[in-house]
Amino acid sequence: MGDVFPEIDSRNAAFIRKQHVYFVATAPLAEEGLVNLSPKGLESFAILGPKQVAYLDLIGSGIETVAHLRENGRIVIMFAAFEGPPRILRLHGRAEAVEPDDPRFDQLAANFPKYDGVRSVIVVDVHRISDSCGYGVPLYEYQGERTQMVAWAEKKGPEGLERYKAENNAESLDALPGLRGVHRGSEELS
Repeated sequence: MGDVFPEIDSRNAAFIRKQHVYFVATAPLAEEGLVNLSPKGLESFAILGPKQVAYLDLIGSGIETVAHLRENGRIVIMFAAFEGPPRILRLHGRAEAVEPDDPRFDQLAANFPKYDGVRSVIVVDVHRISDSCGYGVPLYEYQGERTQMVAWAEKKGPEGLERYKAENNAESLDALPGLRGVHRGSEELS
C-alpha cells in the first residue's frame, strides 16, 4: 500500500508543511543501547532540497539524538496525519548536528524563527522517502502550540541555558558524548 519516492516532491513537501508534529528516532550502535524517539513541534522543520531537510534541536533534558548522530549518523523522521486523510511519511537518512560554533550554523538557522535554547540544527541527507496508509492513526484537532518551552528558555536566560546544557546535555543516557564544547565545571567535554 505504501510508495517509495526518489525525492521530496511537491506533494510530499505540502504534506510535511501541514503537519504540526513530527517524530525523530535514532539509536546507538550498541545492542544494549537505548533507542530514542522524540516528538517535535513549533516551527522547527525545513526542507532544504529534494533530498535534504533540517530541524532545530531545541534544548531539552536529554541529548540522545545528538549523541547517536555523533556516533553513527542514522536517523528517521516520521510525519503522521492527525487531521484529514490518513497518511504516514518517513524520511530515512544520515544526519549531523551543526552546533552554533560551526561556520554553517547561522545560514542553517536562518531557515527557522528565532528561539532561545537552540542547541544545534540537525541536517539530514535523506536516502529513503516512503509513505504508508496511517489507517490506525486517530484523528486529532490541532489547538495550537504550547508556550512552556519558549517561556522556560526565556526565563533561564543565556547563562542559565549554558548551565543547563552542561548539567544535562554533556552525554547521553548510554554515556555517549553529547554537545561539543559543553563545559561541566572547569572541564570542557568534547
